[in-house]
Amino acid sequence: MMERSQKGLAGAGEWHTLQQVLPDFKEKSVLDLGCGYGWHCMYAAENGASKVIGVDQSSKMLEVAKSKSYEYAPIQYVQSSIEDLQLKPKSFDVVLSSLALHYVPSFNDVAKKVYDALKNNGQFIFSVEHPTFTAEGSQEWLYNDKGMIEHFPVDRYFEEGRRESNFLGEKIVKYHKTLTTYLNGLLENGWVLNRVIEPSPPSSMLLNEQMYNELRRPMMLIVAATKQ
Repeated sequence: MMERSQKGLAGAGEWHTLQQVLPDFKEKSVLDLGCGYGWHCMYAAENGASKVIGVDQSSKMLEVAKSKSYEYAPIQYVQSSIEDLQLKPKSFDVVLSSLALHYVPSFNDVAKKVYDALKNNGQFIFSVEHPTFTAEGSQEWLYNDKGMIEHFPVDRYFEEGRRESNFLGEKIVKYHKTLTTYLNGLLENGWVLNRVIEPSPPSSMLLNEQMYNELRRPMMLIVAATKQ
């Protein structure tokens, strides 16, 4: 099991960076798209959010999220895909999404949906797998004949769309998008860009060889934007 599944936010290599761009949650209504085990929902509730809705299409993940956050009154969980989710206009102050939007075919549709769902001056903060990480598709290092990592493949970068990889023995379908698609998807839909960050693991995690290797290429992208 991955450290982020066991340790929550403390086990996520990008958390120390993401935390720095999160807004003040006090008395805010928050939506978490692709909430998984609910770690970000609980963080928002712990920091004063008045309402938190976590959305995920996995019933198993939502069961775990509910078991971990039963004491947090502001949190509600909804089972739905991001694509099928129906939202009332101007109903949230903050929308979060952590490592979920690369599973959605159209980022432009998400940018429009979130824009409509946010109140004026509302904030959208999300992380996705970096376009250089999703481009080739396998998401596997290439090794030399001595079993040492040689490099990470980047290929078919401008060919957006479906990619298949294996994760813990399971076939996973993702949708590669270029950096241009993510950023212009926001700018062309009225968003103001606040931050664009390619996070690296904190020094405290670099004793782990796998984490140290993350310094060789960007694995994630964090973007923060505001609705005018």
